[in-house]
Amino acid sequence: MRSGMTCRLVALCFDAHDPLSLARFWAGVLGWEMADDPQDGIALLPSDDTGFRLRFLPTQEQKVGQNQMHFDLTSTSLEDQQQTVARSLGLGARHIDVGQRPEEGHVVLADPEGNEFCVIEPDNKFLADCGFIGALASDGSQEVGYFWSEALGWPLVWDQNQETAIRSPHGGPKITWGGPPLMPKTGKYRLHFDLAPPADGDQQAEVDRLISLGATRIDIGQGEVSWVVMADPDGHEFCVYPGSPASAGRW
Repeated sequence: MRSGMTCRLVALCFDAHDPLSLARFWAGVLGWEMADDPQDGIALLPSDDTGFRLRFLPTQEQKVGQNQMHFDLTSTSLEDQQQTVARSLGLGARHIDVGQRPEEGHVVLADPEGNEFCVIEPDNKFLADCGFIGALASDGSQEVGYFWSEALGWPLVWDQNQETAIRSPHGGPKITWGGPPLMPKTGKYRLHFDLAPPADGDQQAEVDRLISLGATRIDIGQGEVSWVVMADPDGHEFCVYPGSPASAGRW
């Protein structure tokens, strides 16, 4: 199924109370440029080999509990790590405690809307050849790591002790899953993936393929829209759009 028949990861979407402000924060942290979004959100376009954009979409829902996904940002030196932390704090981030131990070298922060992210210490071997966004670290099962590897056609680059990681053949961040036990799900996740069929592909065929891999169609009250809302085997929501990334709308 990996020979030119996999869907594309078009965007990582953040639900936000103030999409413009949150986009400005992440543009400042990452050095990415803001762009118009096809609907009523805000997009950031990658300035490196990250193969997907970020989208910030309006929501009234309150954040409950820890996010299922967060960024691990890399550092080239201790000074570089400190500069990333200082830049983030200056843009509106804050230090948070998620149970990290004092001897651990990474710094845990939250963006202005409480979305967690880590600034990783230098010399982290697992992220050594990755860019500034080293990984999108996810809470999830081994099964869901296998699902996303097949769904995106990204090979497994880690598979030990029920922990998995995948990475695009073109480079960019790794996506990792920490294995069980999983955090309890508290409503719709604030971060989700937007997918699109391959250039010559068909939305319905892609939906059928994803169902065959273990995904399900779900109804979150989206109404009559051009995209299909689905959930992966762990129940994490994602969207499949009918073609061009420019057609991507909001939930």
